[in-house]
Amino acid sequence: MSSVDEEKFEREIADQLVKVGGYEVCKIGIAKERRKDFDAEVGLDMTELFLFIEETQADAWEQLVKAHGGDEEVAYEKFTRRLVQQLDERGTVDVLRHGVRDQNVEVRLSYRRPAFGVAPELVAHYEANRLTVTRQLPFDPDSNKTVDLCLFFNGIPVATAELKNPLTGQDIKHALGQYRSDRDPRNVTLGRRAIVHFAVDPDSVMMTTKLAGKVTRFLPFNLGHELGAGNPPNPHGHKTSYLWERVWAKDPWIDILHRFVHVERPDKGSAAARRAAAETIFPRYHQWDAVLKIEADAAANGAGHSCLIQHSAGSGKSNTIAWTAHRLSTLHDAEDRKVFDKVVVITDRVILDRQLQDTIHQFEHARGVVEKIDEDSKQLAEALAGERARIIITTLQKFPFVLDKVGELRARNYAIVVDEAHSSQTGETAKELRLALGAGEEQELTAAEAEDSGLLAAAIDPVEEALAQSVAARSRRHSNLSYFAFTATPKGRTLEMFGRLNPDTGKHEPFHLYSMRQAIEEEFIMDVLANYTTYETYWKIQKTIERDPAYEPRKARRAIGQFISLHPQQLAQKAEIVVEHFRHHTAKEIGGSAKAMVVTSSRLHAVRYKQQIDRYIRDQGYADLKALVAFSGKVDDGTGKPLTEANMNGFPESRTAEEFGGSGYRMLIVAEKFQTGFDQPLLQTMYVDKTLVDLAAVQTLSRLNRIHRLKERTFVLDFRNDTEGIVAAFEQFHGCTVAPPTDPNVLWDTRRRLDEFDVLREEEIEAALPALLGAAESEEKRSAEVYAALAQARGRFEDLGNEERLEFRDALTRFVRTYSFVAQIAAFTDEELERDYVFCRALSLYVRDTGTVERLDLGDEVELTHLRNQVTFSGSLSLDSAVGEVRSFGEGGGAQQELEPEHLSSIVEVLNERFGTTLTEVDKLLFDQFEEGWVADEELSDQARNNSLDNFRFAFERKFLQTIVAQAGANEEIYKRILDDEDFQETLAEFYLRKVYKRLREGRSAPS
Repeated sequence: MSSVDEEKFEREIADQLVKVGGYEVCKIGIAKERRKDFDAEVGLDMTELFLFIEETQADAWEQLVKAHGGDEEVAYEKFTRRLVQQLDERGTVDVLRHGVRDQNVEVRLSYRRPAFGVAPELVAHYEANRLTVTRQLPFDPDSNKTVDLCLFFNGIPVATAELKNPLTGQDIKHALGQYRSDRDPRNVTLGRRAIVHFAVDPDSVMMTTKLAGKVTRFLPFNLGHELGAGNPPNPHGHKTSYLWERVWAKDPWIDILHRFVHVERPDKGSAAARRAAAETIFPRYHQWDAVLKIEADAAANGAGHSCLIQHSAGSGKSNTIAWTAHRLSTLHDAEDRKVFDKVVVITDRVILDRQLQDTIHQFEHARGVVEKIDEDSKQLAEALAGERARIIITTLQKFPFVLDKVGELRARNYAIVVDEAHSSQTGETAKELRLALGAGEEQELTAAEAEDSGLLAAAIDPVEEALAQSVAARSRRHSNLSYFAFTATPKGRTLEMFGRLNPDTGKHEPFHLYSMRQAIEEEFIMDVLANYTTYETYWKIQKTIERDPAYEPRKARRAIGQFISLHPQQLAQKAEIVVEHFRHHTAKEIGGSAKAMVVTSSRLHAVRYKQQIDRYIRDQGYADLKALVAFSGKVDDGTGKPLTEANMNGFPESRTAEEFGGSGYRMLIVAEKFQTGFDQPLLQTMYVDKTLVDLAAVQTLSRLNRIHRLKERTFVLDFRNDTEGIVAAFEQFHGCTVAPPTDPNVLWDTRRRLDEFDVLREEEIEAALPALLGAAESEEKRSAEVYAALAQARGRFEDLGNEERLEFRDALTRFVRTYSFVAQIAAFTDEELERDYVFCRALSLYVRDTGTVERLDLGDEVELTHLRNQVTFSGSLSLDSAVGEVRSFGEGGGAQQELEPEHLSSIVEVLNERFGTTLTEVDKLLFDQFEEGWVADEELSDQARNNSLDNFRFAFERKFLQTIVAQAGANEEIYKRILDDEDFQETLAEFYLRKVYKRLREGRSAPS
């Protein structure tokens, strides 16, 4: 019964491939019927191989026979040996694509589908490719072992599959086990010929490109279901039928083998070592699906349409971008017209250049297709205008400089592939980029548009001309540009700029999705919320001065919060928590190589954390633990010597990432740096002492999600954020992220806010436009005119009070950012708003570094009297939302209400109620008494002097509980809390264990 069900599943797949998949019907058979065709010694189907050569290259074969003395049998044998040698040396992928040269005769092993054109010879060669499927292939010449299915491409075995049917009591796990335990990686067919191996049952598909025995790593090759792993129900058959119906069918299968599969080799080492370490890259399903859909959309719609691809971290975006860029660079539409003249890839990934070069060279064996811009804007302009490079790789920072270099650049069609969908791409730089590439040229403004805009008169004024061009560049998408933006966490602006508007929901959606949820469930990334612990800081302060000054409450609360967070006692407690947690938990993870990151809220916090952690490590004698710090610029810590990342670490900051990646340092303390884009698989734990909101929370915590073969879990210890806020942040990006359209009225609202400060004057804005739009006779004169035009507004700005200056600058920035975005997505041209924008953009630069408001410092007016850091949650944070919504602009946005000043005493009382509700004087005094009693205990003293801390722990924990029980009457609430709350008991006991042990060892009787 079992064998019949297995055979039925095999036959069903093979029959489907023959009926509609383009495979040969005469090549379907059982093992004994195929032995004469397949040679297991060399791993080739010789019959199919020579049928293909004879049909497509009769002349070349005739030349080869002559070169081998005219004997066809000799030619057959010698060419077979040559082919086997080339396959073993170069690999199946390269030989299939580029053939073999024998006796100076080139023999092709396959033909790719013509990218364009209908040359009969090319079409005939492609159609002559022979795809065959063999059931129960006897792959091992020394045994009767067979593999369930093998797919051949012109006689070369390119894929194998082990099939399992749950009706027989076996599923995909048994197929995986079969490959790992009963399929020898050294076998020529399985280990050196086949490109990919599939494990298949009716519900799921897994694949690998390298058999390695028990450590073989298989990757999911599933469609995904309800934004997670697996496959959706198939009312017409097996859930996995897409594999043989869509993937293995002739055209897509040959396309995958010719234009997707590539081999990655390390840069260093001998040729033999590099070959041994080579990794064949086969597209995961979502990558293949995304690239084909992007290509089809661009071919159907042409230039001028953009796509947002929301692919999670761990989705292989670098490869997806490389495949997308290559296919767009050769794309032709239905009329055989090239869709894009150039593909520009914008990325900060240094590896993407080499990856693109290597991948495309494997596809085409051509150099010069990809050009990296690593010099200046002139090089970029020449690459954009030239004919050689089809794909140009550059960074976003280069585009503002290209404007001066491309005056003669003719309008072309450009595909702009944006890696990680940089936020700045949705603002001013995007407009500059479109202008640079010809999108805003004068001929694009029709006479009707010019007349309707009211900007052009009969005699063209140079100022109005420049203004009209700028408005045109913002107000509509241009037919010669398409954006393809890749990101894991799209913001509202990104979705509005590059996403597609769903008419049913009225919201912007990604063009293609591979969700964070699916990536986690398919184990391509770690779930960073699976082990999450939060702490709450409880504290009390008191006023230390006799007078009772009045302060604005919001500013006073912020100042006291800063005072508490930087207080030496607070940082000392947190440093102890961090270090001890690392030593007891993190240090043993990932085979003893795990690392941790401490995320702080400012550069000064990072400096103080480094000092406290170093001090605690030194005091405890933990020589095996060293920490690094990372922050920008200089910090004045009051010591007289400016502190920098370099002088605190002892080497240049350019080496910080490299040093942290080595074995010497286990902890990295950061302020802003390394919180986005940092890829370190050994990073296992994060200690967060910074408020994280929305995207910042996701990007920061996601530094932990990189997988490692020994990495089983991650851990987050959070001093600042509550679980509700973290869950809400991740919910936005866990499934499909959407964004409602921005209401254009936000433009007028943000502009009207500026009028409240009486800084701007309409007549000054009008007068300033010629200088701001470059209409002056010379650059020197223009510069002088710009400063003169802004001087009066700047003067009124400086006359504002400190708080008003901050509020005006915020409002000014908000208007500039809002206009630069909304004007690109809304179909309108408003001359007055555009003029205000031009003026305000210049003014925002002019007032950027002025009007600084000094922070309120209450350090001399209050003191800390009570402090406790306590665990408030420990467990897994679950995410349920399938759709997360983000907005380009937050709700509200008006000025914060100015609060009446309150006396310092009242502010202290309110804060103590919030952060010290569970603390009393008894708390403070009771444990002081307990500590002194433990220090005076002779038995404990002897134990401490003669034992290690771990050995001392047993005696102390017994004494600790005895004391609590004996003194229960002194504080019944504390007694009940200690006995009922194991976490509280453990934390409290651990704290006093270390404190008492240290005092007894040092012979101190007074509290330290």
